[in-house]
Amino acid sequence: MFGFEIDKKTLYIIVGILVVLSLMSYGATGIFSLLLSIPAVLLAITVHEYGHALAAYKLGDDTPLRQGRLSLNPFDHIDPLGLAMLFFVHIGWGKPVQVDPRNYNRNISVEKADAIVSFAGPLMNFITAIIFALIYCAIWKFAGVAFISSNIGYIILSIVGSIVTMDIGLGVFNLIPLPPLDGSKIFLPILPHSAKSWFIENERIFYIVFIVIWITGIAGNLISPIISKMTEWILGLAMKVFGL
Repeated sequence: MFGFEIDKKTLYIIVGILVVLSLMSYGATGIFSLLLSIPAVLLAITVHEYGHALAAYKLGDDTPLRQGRLSLNPFDHIDPLGLAMLFFVHIGWGKPVQVDPRNYNRNISVEKADAIVSFAGPLMNFITAIIFALIYCAIWKFAGVAFISSNIGYIILSIVGSIVTMDIGLGVFNLIPLPPLDGSKIFLPILPHSAKSWFIENERIFYIVFIVIWITGIAGNLISPIISKMTEWILGLAMKVFGL
């Protein structure tokens, strides 16, 4: 999804503090919910990075294929630090997919190709969210009251629901137009030339801005309403499909 250009040791310390603070606030119910979120976290990261890899490959770059990233195996895409962040603060990342723009076909500009590759990650998250929203509503429609009321029914619905919200969250978060997020490359081609040059020249400043709004929780506060509205819309659409 993206790579940081800050000291890894510092980042690990920050993550460690956040993890400890999170665990201190967890009771038995919280730990159980954390365990139920594992499939959602693994799937969200996997489809996101696979989306980047697939888009790059379709545009002519076989680098992701040669590096084993054109895969739906979670272990091909997991970054331990990003995984921990997704579990405990719900903002994280996977192992960045490496691409070589020199390999892109020349039907479109490199800049536009980069934008397509960047958007493919969030797009895969949104597609996954829609699929599992349909599955969620299908369970409610066809599984029956006895199954839904059972422990296994509760667990399955919780996992499926978590997949929906996790994928929407990861997709929306990555659309923030700040480096190193996907949004910074997605929106770059539509900027006027002067604004584009200014943005590129001041990229390091925007990295700092991103770190500040991420650590302080401003990013989460900004995108939470969007995530909620999008979740409501996708679930509402799925409910209409099944007449719920």
